[in-house]
Amino acid sequence: MKLYLDSADARQWLLPAGCPTVQGVTTNPTLVMQAGLPVSLAGYLQLVAQAGEAKISELMLQLPRADVGEAAQWLEVLLPAALQARVRLTIKLPCHPDWLPVLREVQAWGVPTLLTGLSNPIQLMWARAQGAHYVAPYVGRLQADGRDVWSLLEACVALQADGLQLLAASIKSADVLSRLMACGAYAVTVRPEFAAAMATDPLTLNAMAQFERDVQASLNSNV
Repeated sequence: MKLYLDSADARQWLLPAGCPTVQGVTTNPTLVMQAGLPVSLAGYLQLVAQAGEAKISELMLQLPRADVGEAAQWLEVLLPAALQARVRLTIKLPCHPDWLPVLREVQAWGVPTLLTGLSNPIQLMWARAQGAHYVAPYVGRLQADGRDVWSLLEACVALQADGLQLLAASIKSADVLSRLMACGAYAVTVRPEFAAAMATDPLTLNAMAQFERDVQASLNSNV
């Protein structure tokens, strides 16, 4: 299972030792604003440059408006910049029919697409029919809404055989992460601080401390 970081703040992209290799970074207008960047072409160009400097191989950028002309203008600038920075771009769009013209424009440029905010099986079937590369359900929001999130996630995994990959978004629980790995999810997104906090674990540290005490006790007994 691949790991993506949910952050537009380049200072958070370097994880401590003990974390797995990061496949890429995924952002949205909210994360861009939180990072202190403008939700504009200039801001997105800065993200592409920062990803290149940090050797982030893949960057997922969400277009801010359902405007086909603007999408084409941005792609005309972003794609050469990403090529120069050696960063693979994926374009994120809300999973909603209002965004279909923009989806078609992005696809015409040959850029991978991710439909975000997917929340039910009809949307999943629609996303597959539109030829999206990825779908991203917000797992935490679905759980907070009282929905049976695992039936939807299992359906997403089942459709991966058709080429529509599940990118389970904003995972905040070790148990949820483990279950996604077990069910065969293609990828997850997590906040950098969540990944960093799990690089070590109190139970592992306690076991290490016990081993050290026992080693020392054994050495002392043989003096």
